[in-house]
Amino acid sequence: MGTIPRNRTSSELYEEDNLGFGKIFTEHMLTMSYSTSAGGWSEPEIKPVEHLVLHPATMVLHYGQQVFEGLKAFAGRDEDDILLFRPDMNISRFNKSCARLCIPPVDPALFMDRMSELIRKDRDWIPRSPGTSLYVRPTVIATDPFLGVRPSNDYLFYIILSPVGAYYPEGFAPVKILVTDKYVRACPGGIGEAKTGANYAASLFAAEEAHCEGFTQVLWLNAVDRVSVEEVGTMNIFFRIEDEVITPSLGGTVLPGVTRDSVIKLAADMGYKVTERTISMEEVVAAVRKGTLLEMFGSGTAAVVSPVSHFRYQGVDYMVGNGETGEVAGKLFDEITGMQTGARPDPHGWIVNIGAQ
Repeated sequence: MGTIPRNRTSSELYEEDNLGFGKIFTEHMLTMSYSTSAGGWSEPEIKPVEHLVLHPATMVLHYGQQVFEGLKAFAGRDEDDILLFRPDMNISRFNKSCARLCIPPVDPALFMDRMSELIRKDRDWIPRSPGTSLYVRPTVIATDPFLGVRPSNDYLFYIILSPVGAYYPEGFAPVKILVTDKYVRACPGGIGEAKTGANYAASLFAAEEAHCEGFTQVLWLNAVDRVSVEEVGTMNIFFRIEDEVITPSLGGTVLPGVTRDSVIKLAADMGYKVTERTISMEEVVAAVRKGTLLEMFGSGTAAVVSPVSHFRYQGVDYMVGNGETGEVAGKLFDEITGMQTGARPDPHGWIVNIGAQ
């Protein structure tokens, strides 16, 4: 496998030091359509990015039957390297979400193969500065032009790519979050564990209120007891209380994050006690008052690891630890981002290099 010539550099396509998140898109997209009458999925096609043309009665616009995923491609140390972090988990979660939304699954091998082909085609768009990556957004939508509540007979699967920088303006600096017991995002038996637009739509109002009060994100509580912690709007949540790293259990209302799973395994590798269990805000506040809440941080594809410096609960502001990035969050951020770019060893075999073909 020889060196693949690069036609342009990313710096010729955009300003790498001013990327932001989700604002710039590459030249190509992948599309594949599903028709019940035709017996399944069509052959995937890679083509220039174009607008979607939808009938006003298209079912996704009325009934929200839609699923998406988010993962990143990274420039490695060698010129040809294009590194993906645990893409098998994203593909598996995508199909589990599809099952919950009555959407036909996409063959995992085909998904991986054609997604990789698309990324290689737009490889010139992959940024190389620290903290940057190429964000990959697979999506499937219901496309039947029909007004009536039932699963669609037709679907469109597509993947678009976006060079990105840090998700939060703060970067890896600690953020402030607002704990809400007024609104709920998901409930037992619902679709909280599926990566579908409805879950994010349900979070917008509370998130806007939080932003107006100077907070970066909202921490959601269990819809039944309004006390047990679930997750932040864009990431899973972890607490370090004394020598224990705690994250809420998956119970159907929490998204099973790829980075969450990675944090659990890596923190255990580092010798920390990691526990998945129910944790209440009463326990969290008590730990703050006793001085045993040493760290609080989120995990997710977009932000990787995001330390929390302060939170507000029932009108009272609390500082976490000394308000700075904690030991565990710092180590995990360095470890995961190091693996993602090939700068650190990958003992779990999570990195897939799709670059040279």
